[in-house]
Amino acid sequence: MPGHENPILLNFPDSFNTDRLTIRAYKPGDGQPYFEAMEESRAALETWLMPWVAFPNTLEESETRARRLLAKFILREDLSMVVERKNDGFFVGAIGLHRINWSVPVMEIGYWVRASLAGQGYVTEAVKGLAQFAFEQLEAERIEIRCDPLNEKSVAVARRAGFTLEGTLRHTYLNASGDGFSDTHVFALLRGGWKTSGT
Repeated sequence: MPGHENPILLNFPDSFNTDRLTIRAYKPGDGQPYFEAMEESRAALETWLMPWVAFPNTLEESETRARRLLAKFILREDLSMVVERKNDGFFVGAIGLHRINWSVPVMEIGYWVRASLAGQGYVTEAVKGLAQFAFEQLEAERIEIRCDPLNEKSVAVARRAGFTLEGTLRHTYLNASGDGFSDTHVFALLRGGWKTSGT
């Protein structure tokens, strides 16, 4: 099916649930839990050179970022979302659909989980849920996950969520220490594969 010519006119939910999680668009007031989760997880995220890790450094910057992400969601430019535990609303981490090409549509899933909740399957659950959201609500044709081959946890998430490794881009950016280069794995899941697998 052809893509969307004017995505700002698209109507789709700004939240959905999985078994344990609520995944939703940002809202005013999210700066506080976002900042707390980021501070807890900064060291782990810096290992993989996330470009936004150095920001925010204050609660005000965090709230500004949350509101900017909401604005981009409304404009359909970038669909960043909060991941919360469904039973108590605790901020688990963040996930989103980025680098969106609405003409296909194709998009990339990015994600992170707060350090204290790593290893509990929340990220895989969120990725599967967001992939389903993208295919069913956005009519996505292709979804990608890109990560450092050395990031074993992220690689495992992509595989568990049913994504196929299509290739490795070599020397795509400087590593965290700045003294060498890192590669990028490109995983993908196509609409047809998602329907076949029942993911």
